[in-house]
Amino acid sequence: MTTFGSRLIQSAREAVAIAKGEADPATYRVHVPAELDVAGIRKGLGLTQAAFAARYRFPIGTLRDLEQGRARPDASTRAYLTVISREPEAVQRALAPAA
Repeated sequence: MTTFGSRLIQSAREAVAIAKGEADPATYRVHVPAELDVAGIRKGLGLTQAAFAARYRFPIGTLRDLEQGRARPDASTRAYLTVISREPEAVQRALAPAA
């Protein structure tokens, strides 16, 4: 295996450990973008505003304000939207009622 391949596999293992909460937070940094295209994230998932708000538990008014630029997401909302944009199914699973 190439050096690049080995590093890629190691990076994937580290990402899994971070996602599971098993990694020491002092050993990594999470980049949260300063600006997000909230409407683009929603449209990329093929959802209406109402469907997106319901699925990811946003108040519909807040979602509209974010999309129309009347409000800016704080750091935690930006992080949440980033996770939705990258792993929407994981967020849905996490929000699903326990069986």
